[in-house]
Amino acid sequence: MRTKQLFFALAVAAACLTASCSRDGATGREPVDYVNPYIGNISHMLVPTYPTVYLPNSMMRVFPLRTDFAGNRLNGLPLIVTRHRSASALSFAPGTDRGSAASGRSSGASLGYDREKLTPYRYGVYLDELDVSVDYAPSHRSAVYSLTFPPGAAPSLTFSSRRGELKAEGNTVSGFQPAGGEAKVYFHAETSVAPEQALPATGETLALSYPAGTAVLGMRYGVSFISVEQAKKNLESEIEGYAVDAVAAEGRRIWNAALGKISVEGGTENEKTVFYTSLYRVYERPVMISEDGRYYSGFDNRVHDDEGHPFYTDDWIWDTYRAAHPLRLLIDRATESDVIRSYILMAGQSPTRWMPTFPGVGGDSRSMNSNHGVAMIADAYAKGLRDFDLEKAYEACRGALEDRSLIPWSDIPAGELDDFYKANGYFPALKPGEAETVRGVHPWEKRQPVAVTLGTSYDHWCLSLLARALGKADDAALFLDRSHNFRNLFNPATGFFHPKDRDGNFIPDFDYRTSGGPGARDYYDENNGYVYRWDVPHNIAGLVDLLGGNGAFTDALEDMYNTPYGMSRWEFYNILPDHTGNVGMFSMANEPSLHIPYLYNYAGQPWRTQKRIRNLLEQWFRNDLMGVPGDEDGGGMTAFVVFSQAGFYPVTPGSPTYNIGSPVFRRVRMELDGGAVFEIEAANASPDNKYIQSATLNGTPWNKPWFSHDDIRDGGKLTLVMGNTPNRAWGAGEPPPSGE
Repeated sequence: MRTKQLFFALAVAAACLTASCSRDGATGREPVDYVNPYIGNISHMLVPTYPTVYLPNSMMRVFPLRTDFAGNRLNGLPLIVTRHRSASALSFAPGTDRGSAASGRSSGASLGYDREKLTPYRYGVYLDELDVSVDYAPSHRSAVYSLTFPPGAAPSLTFSSRRGELKAEGNTVSGFQPAGGEAKVYFHAETSVAPEQALPATGETLALSYPAGTAVLGMRYGVSFISVEQAKKNLESEIEGYAVDAVAAEGRRIWNAALGKISVEGGTENEKTVFYTSLYRVYERPVMISEDGRYYSGFDNRVHDDEGHPFYTDDWIWDTYRAAHPLRLLIDRATESDVIRSYILMAGQSPTRWMPTFPGVGGDSRSMNSNHGVAMIADAYAKGLRDFDLEKAYEACRGALEDRSLIPWSDIPAGELDDFYKANGYFPALKPGEAETVRGVHPWEKRQPVAVTLGTSYDHWCLSLLARALGKADDAALFLDRSHNFRNLFNPATGFFHPKDRDGNFIPDFDYRTSGGPGARDYYDENNGYVYRWDVPHNIAGLVDLLGGNGAFTDALEDMYNTPYGMSRWEFYNILPDHTGNVGMFSMANEPSLHIPYLYNYAGQPWRTQKRIRNLLEQWFRNDLMGVPGDEDGGGMTAFVVFSQAGFYPVTPGSPTYNIGSPVFRRVRMELDGGAVFEIEAANASPDNKYIQSATLNGTPWNKPWFSHDDIRDGGKLTLVMGNTPNRAWGAGEPPPSGE
């Protein structure tokens, strides 16, 4: 064990010498040293985070093959994960003549393990029952394993591919496995020692045995979505030899360069760990799948020339448009431009020409509700990104809203419910006891009529911005008018958004905490009426008016945080398992809640936003195994943490503005494209000193709880003086712009 520990220490030290990144002056640690991939690996309710090993936005991703962090055994060793938090597509298991992997469910292997060590760029584990040590490092489309066997043993490797094919020739193994739709993931592997025997492949498994006394066996491999031949080319272009050290050192350098785009000073070591771990998770998706200038598209099942712009996929836009895409717009505009171009290409390659919502290697899964790709496009354009075809983007977004059905989790043309929406301005709910008869409504996901109405109102606002930019005045006016449809479900008697039936009647006998069945999907989606009360990011000023002005608006926010479950916790979570991370009826665990703590800025009480943001970060995002309150969704939630710890947040993608919160760190330095730097200096910031006393922006006294993208586009500096009691006057007079 001491030898193994020394091996890792030397590798880390060697990598530090070549890394072009900044060190923490107090500790000597570099950004990647603060990443703890185990944060959140035990979930509060549903899906945990996974300790994923990968390079930023790269095709090659793996994580340990087990049910969860507390899993007692590994189901083999992974070769590639093709979709966020899905099982490994391909795997293998070592064995010896003295022992082999016991039969297991998923990969045909079950391995006892111990002494696992994992960083973003390296994985090591000891397979205790086999006495085999494993070391691994990834590149972008390839990776290398080193396996150390006990003295005198005869090693073996067993490869597994579900519903795929495998073959061996000399010291190579290759094959494929389905990856969703018609897509396949291919691999080509080479071992440092030629096998003595290859047992015939069964289609799903292939076993190879190696000479007795082989102490160390190296295996390097490439992956591809195009072909086995391309997988071999990918390997040859990225990895020479079998030295894990060299690949890990390059991975460390790449990670430090990516994470180092934002540097922080002050704060605790735990706060820095939460920050850089959150930023690491934002880099997991989408993944770049161009291979030597070509890529496979699951939207038309063809291989295309990428024309000099890398192609990206695997993105859940319902989660990521809120903060992950806006963060990328700040620190990596070139990648965000290519991501947007990829979305436009996907739309053009699909038979319907609709903007995708949940694109993956195999195509679009059309998950969740609404069509928030339009928000991603509108936000990028509003913030000055121009390296894409706006006309094509607009047509794809318009088609997704006008020609595709608004029914959640569907990919069908607009029908009777959509006709009703266009005529009446809201998506109708079923009456109590009424059976569903509309084709295309998912039996589990239901209609989600309030979520659909609110989400589509926002989407139409974003679409109106694009129409205006293109000079389409009639479309701009039409969609701006439809952006007000959220008002049609507002119940003035209760102050909540309330489902209506087709006759225009509010659904009776309603509890905004729990009505709507599992996940509240009969009316909302995963969250209850208390959360969806605030789902009007494009017109918060209008929502303030609906609720009766600043005082009533603030009281309603406070009421949400103060309202109890009204039943036992287990009864509540039996209905709403996604609604975790609770403070009263607020749910820190789900993306529709992310903007809510900033809404006090719109009602003249920014000090409450400052208090709430700091409290939520401290309560729910911690450096421990349960330090993420809900489903993280590949950057959807952790981008909120990055922004909020830095001190600002994009409440309304599509509006080139940012709300000011309460920085955790005394200094934040963000590298923007073109060499510009945006700094936030928060004098006296500490756990107690969370309240803004005064501010300047670019040297000018600043008394607004927001700033524009133009204020920082070419760099700038926000200077805050922090204190331990609220300055209720600061920022109270000029709320962020909102509403038309």
